[in-house]
Amino acid sequence: MSGPAGMRVEARGVTRVFAGGAAAAVDGASLVLEPGEFVALAGRSGSGKTTLLSLLGGLDRPDSGSVLLDGGDLAAASRAARTLVAREIGFVLQGSALLRRMPAWENVACGLVPLGVPSAERRALAEAALRRVSIEALANRPPEALSAGERQRVALARALVASPRLLLADEPTSDLDPESASVVREVLAAAGAEGATVLAATHDPALLERATRTLRIDRGRLA
Repeated sequence: MSGPAGMRVEARGVTRVFAGGAAAAVDGASLVLEPGEFVALAGRSGSGKTTLLSLLGGLDRPDSGSVLLDGGDLAAASRAARTLVAREIGFVLQGSALLRRMPAWENVACGLVPLGVPSAERRALAEAALRRVSIEALANRPPEALSAGERQRVALARALVASPRLLLADEPTSDLDPESASVVREVLAAAGAEGATVLAATHDPALLERATRTLRIDRGRLA
């Protein structure tokens, strides 16, 4: 099965320092992710994994250095170009970040609204994404009626629903039940095999084993 052509991601000497921080959260990081790679980002809590993912996906801007997506400098891109890029990037955030009292399928479909996808098609795409993470039977349940593992699978479906070219996942298997963790690992690996570029920050040894290669970060610096 083939999916969208992956995005080439390059970071050149990227540094991010937060106000009041004793040291840089990310310090001179340089890396290249090729289309179709499934790369794991390993490091202790507080080592800079989340900040690096945010910089690579355009959720934050570096204080110095540059992030290039398919050769284009993300920081220098126009607002319209950044919006287009954002449509091609899927995020799986820590804690799932789902909207309360909204059915699972609507949580998945909400990211399609800015893309102008008709409502009937949004539901069909959302249900297909939920099937991909083996949770379609719970499509009408709100987050508060789901387990932690089920919520994380909904969050993964939301990240996948628009067939992103770049998938960024922050501790996607943290504190999940064995079944949900296994599903998440399988789906991330499959996304890379189908052509997307996948970067997952993780402590999970089983997820590290599934990745095609591993990057390690310590105190903001990539080893």
